[in-house]
Amino acid sequence: MRLVVLRLGHRIHRDERVTTHVCLTARAFGCDGVIISGQPDEGVKRSVEDVVRRFGGKFFVEIRQDWMRVIKEWLELGGDVVHLTMYGLRLPEVIEEIRSSNRDKLIIVGSEKVPSEVYRMATWNVSVTNQPISEVAALAVFLDWLQQHREFYMEFENAKIKVIPSAREKKIVRIT
Repeated sequence: MRLVVLRLGHRIHRDERVTTHVCLTARAFGCDGVIISGQPDEGVKRSVEDVVRRFGGKFFVEIRQDWMRVIKEWLELGGDVVHLTMYGLRLPEVIEEIRSSNRDKLIIVGSEKVPSEVYRMATWNVSVTNQPISEVAALAVFLDWLQQHREFYMEFENAKIKVIPSAREKKIVRIT
């Protein structure tokens, strides 16, 4: 099952840091990539690609203007669309149904006000808390529940740097 995040409504300068964190979170939790819609921002793309070069893995960042076309194409190819929103159904009530679908997942997180079409097009509108929450936090919690904590044991191929878990110090290994 492929996992791709669609970041809606990116605004240069205002959302640069959060969109970068959405990408880093998606990568660390095992997603295949992120599609950024909104204002084109090559700086975010380059920053994330640099992390991928150093820490490994196969992860893409794509910039697309037409978010609705992205969703329609995803659905036409037989994938599921999961929209993370505080207005959705509670995660614990729908996670088994989402997990049981072996279809590719497009996971949508917004920045500015999300258009009502997204709610109608989504296979699931899912809430992590039914309260205002950071899209980065919502994405991390959702992916952790979806993957049942497997992100802790993932290996990233072609890594040049690997972090070694330690109780008391920073440990990294440089791989040549």
